[in-house]
Amino acid sequence: MANKRDYYEVLGVTKEADVAAIKASYKKLAIKYHPDKNPGDKAAEENFKEAAEAYGILSDADKRARYDRFGHAGVQGGGGGAEGFSNFEDIFSAFGDIFGGDFFGRQGGGRGGRGRGGPPRGQDLQIALTVTLTDVANGVTKKVKLKRFNKCATCSGQGGTGKQTCNVCAGQGQVRQVQSSFFGQIVNVTTCPECQGIGSLIKSKCADCHGMGRRQEEVTLSIDVPPGVEESNYLTLRSEGHAGPQGGPSGDLIVAIKEAEDETFERRGVDLYMQVEVPYTTVALGGDIRVKTIEGEVDLKVPAGTQSEKLMRLRNKGLPDINGSQRGSQYVKIHVHTPENLSAREIEALKELERVQEKDHPKSFFQKAKTFFT
Repeated sequence: MANKRDYYEVLGVTKEADVAAIKASYKKLAIKYHPDKNPGDKAAEENFKEAAEAYGILSDADKRARYDRFGHAGVQGGGGGAEGFSNFEDIFSAFGDIFGGDFFGRQGGGRGGRGRGGPPRGQDLQIALTVTLTDVANGVTKKVKLKRFNKCATCSGQGGTGKQTCNVCAGQGQVRQVQSSFFGQIVNVTTCPECQGIGSLIKSKCADCHGMGRRQEEVTLSIDVPPGVEESNYLTLRSEGHAGPQGGPSGDLIVAIKEAEDETFERRGVDLYMQVEVPYTTVALGGDIRVKTIEGEVDLKVPAGTQSEKLMRLRNKGLPDINGSQRGSQYVKIHVHTPENLSAREIEALKELERVQEKDHPKSFFQKAKTFFT
């Protein structure tokens, strides 16, 4: 999951794109990477499946809402994408309204997003959020403070009043530089240094933001962490990053999950592991012991004759997975506790036990011979 591309990036649309734009962009990509047009091309095949997966999520209102809130972690295993199809025919069946009779005759659809000029999107913010195993088990809402660029309240994010086309880039937001070389002409396209890629200039700049339309401020945000997250996951909070200059859309807040080390448990996926010390009398005779779990203490029955280092399983006492479809187990390793500083009474009792064992379980000839020569 960590290697998946952003679904909006895959389809080449903005996060504000409507369903029609998403559908049109997907159709364009599906035509471009269709397996019949690219026979034997593995890269095209993967691009075709990737586009189908992105469309399956973003075209569904519920899945898109979860993806916008939690990123790929929110829709993992949710189906609807290429991961849920066994072949290309399944994709065509699922998205049959897209592939009409003129599928190979038209290059329909368009790529969304900001073209040349216009206020650019704000940068994404990235933070790390530490959670405990209890947070992972139950889910939690965390409040965090961070500094980011917010839209200027004075000018409503516009940067001031009156706009004029940038005379350096002619409103394109980009400048082209042509250089001659031994191999011919090389064209370099860079962001316009005068308007910073916006394509226009403010005539009367806001005194508070100096024409940028945004100011750095400290904000407090509430982050909902779903049960089952792990260190490899991240959460994406749409439009909670830096505001774009001069009214541009805001970037996203990317929250990387970090797990705090637990004193009792070791996590392995959805399973938990721990070790307990048990008196030698209990493992010999059998009995119940109290064991800590992520939800509180429970009784664990130790059978008579249990050996040291034995793993015992507590079903459904582990962690939930990110989709809530299953819960792991807790494994308890039995470690026999050897007492120190025995009292005279305890020593005599153990000697008596030793005499009883020798009487009831006499050593064989070979065991006696081994003892004699060692």
